[in-house]
Amino acid sequence: MKSFNYTQPKSLKEASTLLKKKTKDAVFFAGGTDVLGLLKNNIISPDEVVNLKSIPDLSYIRYTSGKGLQIGALTSLAGIAENPLIKEKYTVLRQAALEVASPQLRNLATLGGNLCQRPRCWYFREDFQCLRKGGDMCYAFEGQNKYHCVTGGGPCFIVHPSDMAVALIALDAKLTIYADKKTRTVPVKDFFLLPEDDYRRENILKDGEIVTEITVPELPEGSKTSYLKFKERGVWDFAVVSVGAVVKTSAGRITSGKLSFGGLAPIPWLDEALNAKLMGLEANEDSVALFASEVLKKAEALSKNEYKIPLARNLTKRILLELTA
Repeated sequence: MKSFNYTQPKSLKEASTLLKKKTKDAVFFAGGTDVLGLLKNNIISPDEVVNLKSIPDLSYIRYTSGKGLQIGALTSLAGIAENPLIKEKYTVLRQAALEVASPQLRNLATLGGNLCQRPRCWYFREDFQCLRKGGDMCYAFEGQNKYHCVTGGGPCFIVHPSDMAVALIALDAKLTIYADKKTRTVPVKDFFLLPEDDYRRENILKDGEIVTEITVPELPEGSKTSYLKFKERGVWDFAVVSVGAVVKTSAGRITSGKLSFGGLAPIPWLDEALNAKLMGLEANEDSVALFASEVLKKAEALSKNEYKIPLARNLTKRILLELTA
């Protein structure tokens, strides 16, 4: 790890200016659970590390009846998991937070950092000059690709590691992004970039932009939510496949619903056509099983990860039966 300057800005304006002026030689630092690993492994070698936690008023959880939830980007995942209102109204968000790493790391990790983390691909994290690090090939395509994507890939075949993004997309959440005294708001589902759009970046943040807030709308009355995650180890692991769901039923049928997936694609995966088929679905095992068989119909598995397709279908069936019981 090379030496670097450590800066603690006191305002968003100061942080944004630093990042914009030195965009190729500076990185921002929140909880540090991802950035420290990138630094130690020399995946990034910035001249300056900008600590966003020195900026006040970016850690909070607020709820307004009829409007929904506001969460500061520097709110810890532990704070989200322990919040009684989130536990009551936004179960999927709490469950996703509890699935991230260990209790100690959840105290450090922030919501914004979880959304902005870099891929966990072993070729990216180790000493390979892969496509995403400026090389000319994705080693996973013909290499060890057990944990890589089965849809949305090419020319890079990572999966996005964020648990929180999967839950937030199911909830129709939005992000507020700050730069140059201005803000813009984008749906979380539109925050991430497919490799075909830009294989060097994972999200749409421009030079000097900082995620400041995540907003989650009020759920329709009677909605149920859940998050399921399959991981290879019992604890503290990234998703092999995960699914977040928001479902409302009436008279034995699903009247509204949304599913999002992790571990399947270079971005948290949202299949709008699949979700459209949820409307009116009978809430019984046969109908749900038939629906689940439609998951990843157009998947293009790599040589060692085809197992993810039936796994995603089984998790889909399980979560829908849980929420419609």
